[in-house]
Amino acid sequence: MNTHTLTLEQKQWALAELRTIKEQFASRHWFPGTSGNLSVRVGDIQEEHFQFAITASGKDKSIHTPEDFLFVDENGRATEATHLKPSAETLIHCEIYRLTGCGAIFHVHTVFNTIVSDLYGDRGAVPVEGVELIKAFNIWEEDAKIHIPVVPNYADIPRIVPCVTASLDPRIPGILLRKHGIYAWGANAFEAKRHLEAFEFLFEYVYRKQALHQ
Repeated sequence: MNTHTLTLEQKQWALAELRTIKEQFASRHWFPGTSGNLSVRVGDIQEEHFQFAITASGKDKSIHTPEDFLFVDENGRATEATHLKPSAETLIHCEIYRLTGCGAIFHVHTVFNTIVSDLYGDRGAVPVEGVELIKAFNIWEEDAKIHIPVVPNYADIPRIVPCVTASLDPRIPGILLRKHGIYAWGANAFEAKRHLEAFEFLFEYVYRKQALHQ
């Protein structure tokens, strides 16, 4: 199906998924202020063209309104007439979709992922070894060791995009922006949520383990 002729049902399904995820994450206080952003791809990727639904910029994610989401294309441009603005970090979503072909991307700011991203920012990755939740990423080796990439955070979002391109690890469905937060993705919303929850557990584990050794 041409990505520019999406059905009403496809769009409604994407919006319903985002609404449910937003509500669940808001209940966990993962959107302090109006931070964070969520997106779900709608339709297939065809010759690098695609569309996705994404949270609108500057909205209170603890409530639901008719203006919470909009649809954009692979360049982050709105595909329908709207006064809404997509999240300021939409270009990062565009690049992750392009690189991975994933179906959903969730970005949240939490205390643990922010602290850990800064602690390991100079190293460029957060090492985690032998923790059971690594299996959430379909990595099944015993005592598996992973490195979760950390990239610089710039006020100028387009400067971040090449850092994401250079640092993304195909085995690891997530990337940290230093002092900012985690982007986690998956083949669909269910998988992206599972990955995000696993990352958050691992970040808290890394922080608390390091604190015990100080």
